[in-house]
Amino acid sequence: MKITIKLKRLRKGYEDIPLPSYSTQGSAGMDIRAAIDKSFFLEPGKAELIPTNLSVEIPPGYELQVRPRSGLAANHSIGVLNSPGTIDSDYRGEVKIILMNFGKEKFLISRGDRIAQLILSKVYYAEIEEVNELNSSHRGEGGFGHTGKK
Repeated sequence: MKITIKLKRLRKGYEDIPLPSYSTQGSAGMDIRAAIDKSFFLEPGKAELIPTNLSVEIPPGYELQVRPRSGLAANHSIGVLNSPGTIDSDYRGEVKIILMNFGKEKFLISRGDRIAQLILSKVYYAEIEEVNELNSSHRGEGGFGHTGKK
């Protein structure tokens, strides 16, 4: 099933930067690119908000998740700080990517670089019910790391 996502370029002068696209027929995520004028280094331990020059219209009931690219993570320790980030169906501002350099070396970001991937996901809405008691479970109130203890 194909869902249509509408994209709008926000500023002139970035038409050379490809729109998000799937690299292969089996790709789950679309690569999204940096819409910057000049290359710059992302310093170790620093995060930067990278513009894409795009706004989106996602159908109600869906979201776009922003996730890191595995090659950038494995080879350069570059990730998306709020991963997975969410682009809501009613957001119409510019999509920006919060890139983080988790490594020890500075990393060059250039115009048009593939910096993250977008994954379309169905959104399920929960009905919240306040109660006085919850059903018991085997785990109970055991917290972080509790299931690994003997």
